[in-house]
Amino acid sequence: MLSAAEFLKSLAIVFCVAGVTTVVFQKLRQPVIFGYLVAGMIVGPHIPIPLVADPGIVRVLSELGVILLLFFLGLQFSLRQLFRIGPTAGGIALFVSSLMIWLGYNAGRLFGWTTLESFYAGALLAVSSTTIITKGLSDLGIKDPYTEVVFGICIIDDIIGIFLIAILTTLSSGDGISPGELAATGGRLLAFLAALTFVGMLTIPRLVRAVVRLNRPETTLVATVGICFGSALLAQAFGYSVALGAFFAGALVSESGVGRKIEKIVEPVRDIFAAVFFVSVGMLFEPALILQYWPAVLVYTLIVVIGRFIGGTVGSFFAGYGIRPSVRTGMSLALIGEFSFIIAALGISTGATRDFLYPLTVSVSAITILLAPRLMEWSEPAATWIDRVLPKPLRTFASLYDSWLQKMLRGMEPAHAARGRKRQLLLLAFDVALLAGTLGVTAAWRVEIAGWISSVTGLSTMAARHLLLAAVSIVTGAFFYAVFRGTQRLVHSLVEKAMPRAAAGKLDLAGAPRRALTVALEIGVLLLIAMPLLAFFQPFLPRLPWAVALLGALFLLGISLWRRVADLQGHVKAVTQVIVESLEKQVAEKSSQVDDKTMHRIRKLFPGMGHIAPFRLEPGCYGVGKTVRELNLGSLTGATILVILRGDGNSILPTGKNILLEGDALTIAGTPEAVEAAKEILVKGPGSTR
Repeated sequence: MLSAAEFLKSLAIVFCVAGVTTVVFQKLRQPVIFGYLVAGMIVGPHIPIPLVADPGIVRVLSELGVILLLFFLGLQFSLRQLFRIGPTAGGIALFVSSLMIWLGYNAGRLFGWTTLESFYAGALLAVSSTTIITKGLSDLGIKDPYTEVVFGICIIDDIIGIFLIAILTTLSSGDGISPGELAATGGRLLAFLAALTFVGMLTIPRLVRAVVRLNRPETTLVATVGICFGSALLAQAFGYSVALGAFFAGALVSESGVGRKIEKIVEPVRDIFAAVFFVSVGMLFEPALILQYWPAVLVYTLIVVIGRFIGGTVGSFFAGYGIRPSVRTGMSLALIGEFSFIIAALGISTGATRDFLYPLTVSVSAITILLAPRLMEWSEPAATWIDRVLPKPLRTFASLYDSWLQKMLRGMEPAHAARGRKRQLLLLAFDVALLAGTLGVTAAWRVEIAGWISSVTGLSTMAARHLLLAAVSIVTGAFFYAVFRGTQRLVHSLVEKAMPRAAAGKLDLAGAPRRALTVALEIGVLLLIAMPLLAFFQPFLPRLPWAVALLGALFLLGISLWRRVADLQGHVKAVTQVIVESLEKQVAEKSSQVDDKTMHRIRKLFPGMGHIAPFRLEPGCYGVGKTVRELNLGSLTGATILVILRGDGNSILPTGKNILLEGDALTIAGTPEAVEAAKEILVKGPGSTR
């Protein structure tokens, strides 16, 4: 039986060593989580230092840390916030997480790990660290608008992490991994969460508000922590992770409207037990295993940094956030953290994975956490550099893409058109469900189906399997084509909402922008549909054919997009020349202004050029004397200067080397917000938009 002296000894060792190491790391301006990890290595059994804490005691305390850590994350979560950011941040987070699961799983299989171990390896890469990202952005003083996107993705990531933990908990307690078991687990999980949310929303917010009205902080602390552990125990009773119950308890408490007040009360308690959790992570760090598995550490670190950067950047750009915010978003997401530790610990505690997974996770997380502040700090110059080296057609496309999306989402349309689009969306969802169902049935019962084919036809088992594979390829190919055609129909209707086709017999001046936007959205929707399917079914189906099919489709669409972008560049040049000729008539003398009526006529004439607005450089403006390249408006705001009109009546189609002069009349294109931000920079300088 555990004695009080042993408990006190272990607790003293953990907190004293952790206190020293965190002070040292704060002095070195490093994340305090490193101090906890180093403290765990010092008091752990794998490094010969005569300060060893009892692993059993620390493990029990660390489980309390997990519960309080997830409860605190839930407090920062809001259902209202989810509804506001869900359509964009949710799509980005789903794409990035699916990409990381797929990459992590395939890397594990290449290393010879089991199917379940590889699935765990992919899952621990799927979720970024809300705590580290929030603290990193705060410490660096970054307050750009893109940070809201990053926080939104982190919120959805937390939800994805909770679902992964719940699913992996069930799978690890069974005999293996199968689509049928996954589907059943997901259904039970959704039913449990629906019941918990319904009952919790009726009771917990009212209860919390009543307790807070007593104005006794200690009573509030005890009551909310009681709700936290009660919900965790309830989730465990239904066979789910305690982390799931704790997270949803925090989310339900936050709906009371006093979540911020409770955060301040609970935070010190959370910090104490979270420290023990990270110390327990460090105690499992075994240098011998790291030396043995160093290729895996290197590969998974590269997957996290490069994969999450590319996934975050691509997903954010297709969601309409522009090049600079997208690059900065991708670089801010390139790390893993607390959820990865929890997932790795789950795999080891249930026996689903071997012991190497934990030190691998600790090593990859430590490296990426160390890199995270640097990546966030470097994100702005990296985004500027990427924007500059992109081919001009792509920069032109990127500067207009966001304005097209905004027009598409905000534009008015007849009611019958909206109803037709809903039908298209339902048909697309039905086709996706059929595709997923075919893959699931084949994966779950491929052996039985092949045996039945062999008994009916008299073919050998191998021949029956090949016949089944051919039949499935044909059927799934047909469904995939139906999904692709459904995507095309949906995208075409959305694009024509933003840029309607010209009447019969009239010149279609929006043709080139419409074609470019159509192909771009087709790529975005295809990635959003195909990547989760690939990540979900990859453990049950051959790796190469499905990935090759997706990459082949994306390659062909990429070629088509490049051609459309090249056509768009020619279109923009021609339109700009027309704008020049039109505006030159308005600039007869230096003091003349370009009137709004002319701008309105130009916008109506060229709907694919975004919001077009005039601007004159007055004396004292920041932009006077600067080159177009020095101002870097495209990277900073997403807007672009189409035309420079000089007071002498000369017009200039700008390049990066052109110097802006006092009195120049500029024509700026982009979204309304981007154009206003560009004007602010031209008047006050880059710092004015932050």
